Amino acid sequence: MVKQNMASSAIVIGAGLSGLSAAISLAKEGYAVTLVERHDQTGGRARVFEAGGFRFDMGPSWYWMPEVAADFFQQHGRSIDDYMTLKRLDPSYQVIFGKGEQVSLPSSFAALQAVFEGIETGAGSRLARFMEEAEYKYKTAMSAYVRKPGLHVHELCNGEVMRSFLRMDMLQSFSHHARKFFKDERLLKIIEFPVLFLGATPERIPAMYSMMNYADMKLGTWYPEGGMHMLVNAFTRLAIESGVEIMLNTTVEGMDVERNRVKRVRTNKGVLTANVIVSGADYHHTDHELLPSGKANYSAHYWEKRVMAPSCLIYYIGVSKKIARLQHHNLFFEDDFRQHAEAIYNSPEWPQQPLFYLCCPSKTDDTVAPPGMENLFFLIPTAPGLLDTPDIRNHYLQFVLRKTEEFCGEKIGEQIVYSRSYACTDFIADYSAFKGNAYGLANTLGQTAFLKPSIRHKSVTNLFFTGQLTVPGPGVPPAIISGQVVAEYISKQKVSRYESVI
Repeated sequence: MVKQNMASSAIVIGAGLSGLSAAISLAKEGYAVTLVERHDQTGGRARVFEAGGFRFDMGPSWYWMPEVAADFFQQHGRSIDDYMTLKRLDPSYQVIFGKGEQVSLPSSFAALQAVFEGIETGAGSRLARFMEEAEYKYKTAMSAYVRKPGLHVHELCNGEVMRSFLRMDMLQSFSHHARKFFKDERLLKIIEFPVLFLGATPERIPAMYSMMNYADMKLGTWYPEGGMHMLVNAFTRLAIESGVEIMLNTTVEGMDVERNRVKRVRTNKGVLTANVIVSGADYHHTDHELLPSGKANYSAHYWEKRVMAPSCLIYYIGVSKKIARLQHHNLFFEDDFRQHAEAIYNSPEWPQQPLFYLCCPSKTDDTVAPPGMENLFFLIPTAPGLLDTPDIRNHYLQFVLRKTEEFCGEKIGEQIVYSRSYACTDFIADYSAFKGNAYGLANTLGQTAFLKPSIRHKSVTNLFFTGQLTVPGPGVPPAIISGQVVAEYISKQKVSRYESVI
């Protein structure tokens, strides 16, 4: 039951998963919560659209770490199973190394070991040892690291963190760690895949992130029946049940700050007031566009020095035929990732021979495409801040179609009945995303924990932040945790709980 205390009120800006999580968590603590969203639906990057009989999830398509959302609902006296149905994919995904060469990764770990053993002698048993370490890192991170508010180094000065520091492999690179277990380049590509979107090459990502291999290969790859937006629908329903007021089509235009407090939130639908403000909008946008001049939490120089994770070029494609060789998740790793990584991380430019990802949810879910057709979602990781043009978008569409046709052995381009692209400029237009980023900050050691942008404003005492540019980072499960972290901090500190909003 929601505790009512009308002296406590909160405005949450942005109804992505972090904003929904924060709003629900604050409502549980007795705050009267208003959730403000500029679009006509909740979800943020996890929005959905329909066209031509197809239903496209616009952003996240991988569902890992299902226990995070399940635990969230349990904490609120609910079972997530009453809101949506999950299906574990088997195989989890396939990796295409070139025409005629691909590896499917089964959901059974024993079967997966056999796949590894078939590629490299001894790799099956080494995978088990690798996974033992990854499991320790995952469980330790979830219990001791990811739910910290990231406000001070002292958060890491407790017994569990100190005892685990060396075993977490924070000072060793992921690349070096993986090569202690595997030699075959195909296996290394599979092992390194989960860190490709963390914002740096495997040589610069801490080996701690092998915990993502545990999430992938042991906890499994899942799919919410109906599409990824079903998770958003579940959180939206829980928000409404928790008493959260959701204002859609409402754009925040600015904040008025008096005596180091946000006194008014100005929107296109009028002025809102509350004791506590939580921004789940883009952090930089809030910092430098919504706050008055001179009130930013971080300087422009600070933001320019941040190392960003990739942006991406996405295609939503509907085709009028079934494509036999595709699975739900398909990774096209035919070309050398080093040249692609160089174009993303070191010398930002459009890649010449990019790796790409292809999701075909109609393999699992016949509601996302008309009968006899396929729903295709192509994604190419790119450097943030690149200028994209119609010619560039068309060039890369032809590239991914050609590669897919070569693998599948059949024509696809001439069967397209719907096509839409989405790139850096769209992330800026729709989400005010800093440099058009899609995945937040790079998860390098220098941008981890208390070294990320803070969840609280240093001088505006009732303003807080949630989302992928702060702790714990980008992704669906971290977004959920991020909202919980900021709400718990506000509640524990009793921030502005009884102060007047006038």
